[in-house]
Amino acid sequence: MTEQAFALEAFAQYLALERGASANTVAAYRRDLAHLVDFLEGHGVGSPAAATARVLREFVFRLKDLGLSPASIRRHISAVRTYPLAWRDRALVEFGYATGARVSEIVGAEVKDVLFDQQLVRLFGKGSKERLVPIGRRALGAVALYNRQVRPGLEKGQGRGVLFLNARGGPLSRVGAWGVVKKLARAAGLTKRVTPHTLRHTFATHLLEGGADLRAVQEMLGHADLATTQLYTKVDRDYLRSVHRQFHPRA
Repeated sequence: MTEQAFALEAFAQYLALERGASANTVAAYRRDLAHLVDFLEGHGVGSPAAATARVLREFVFRLKDLGLSPASIRRHISAVRTYPLAWRDRALVEFGYATGARVSEIVGAEVKDVLFDQQLVRLFGKGSKERLVPIGRRALGAVALYNRQVRPGLEKGQGRGVLFLNARGGPLSRVGAWGVVKKLARAAGLTKRVTPHTLRHTFATHLLEGGADLRAVQEMLGHADLATTQLYTKVDRDYLRSVHRQFHPRA
């Protein structure tokens, strides 16, 4: 078993690029997690999903036996807590931006609704109306890694097949999803208010700015009325006006 099985390099990149952690913090977390990986290897644990609460407690006891200071032990525990949930948080944000899903659709999505082979996600909108939305490779990869390596460790028989779980193993709530997005936005240094709907709004705006057909965007957003989708074209028009003013010689 190697560190690759636990995706420590990808985790370090996530901390640095998406959470804005300092180089010292990234190095310390990676070093602490490498200690954990070595410990798990000695106990026959080959993946994050196989790391039970019991073996993690034994890891903490081992740190105490080694004579580490309380501050160092707290940092190890913080690193471990950040590591399971970080993959969930990244997967959730990637999922929201890639699909334009409502927050209720994000937290209501089940594992079986992600059609990995077809690169599609089944969402259930208002009135339980079903729709299929494409999901890009980057988001699909983040969801796959979380689902394969982390979710099984969070699941304690209370997940009911829901994709995104909380730290206690139950389905993540709408409030929990809001907290994830706000936490990552704050870590990234964003000062504007960012919510799960911001991901949906950005999804629609970027598609329209890229030239996507309005009715296709309507279908992906799950809007019953095209007029609702047309609200996003105002942002698109404002963007076009700014480009025109910036680059047209007689603007």
